[in-house]
Amino acid sequence: MEVILNSDVKGLGKKGDVVKVSDGYGRNYLLPRELAREATAASVQRVQQEKARAEEKLAKELSDAQAKARSLESQTLEYVAKAGDKGRLFGAITSKDLADSINRKFGLNVDKKKIDIGETIKTLGAYDVKIKLYPNVSATIKVIVKQEE
Repeated sequence: MEVILNSDVKGLGKKGDVVKVSDGYGRNYLLPRELAREATAASVQRVQQEKARAEEKLAKELSDAQAKARSLESQTLEYVAKAGDKGRLFGAITSKDLADSINRKFGLNVDKKKIDIGETIKTLGAYDVKIKLYPNVSATIKVIVKQEE
């Protein structure tokens, strides 16, 4: 018996997979619990179309993220902050501050959790900050912190 899985089933497959199972397992376990539905020609074709649409959507999202990454690579953010004699800031520049600046300046919607600065910026200088835009797609921008005069 061939079935289309409605959800992930351990040891059998993932949602949307068309799998061959024994008649008893399909009729007595998978179908009554709505873990699967019977595979007909029309339902198999529908599942394949849905998978194709999902792949197209993922490809579009990936290309958009790569384009954003290319546009961000050469960008620089400048901060002017109060600092002490030895270049130590009064306060710090956090990933939230960076996310707000990036969203405002570049028109993106970057979450503060996607910004990797290591620890907060507490001294004057130049820093390379990594921004994760999509899985396996990231951009590095330069952040320059100058002293307020």
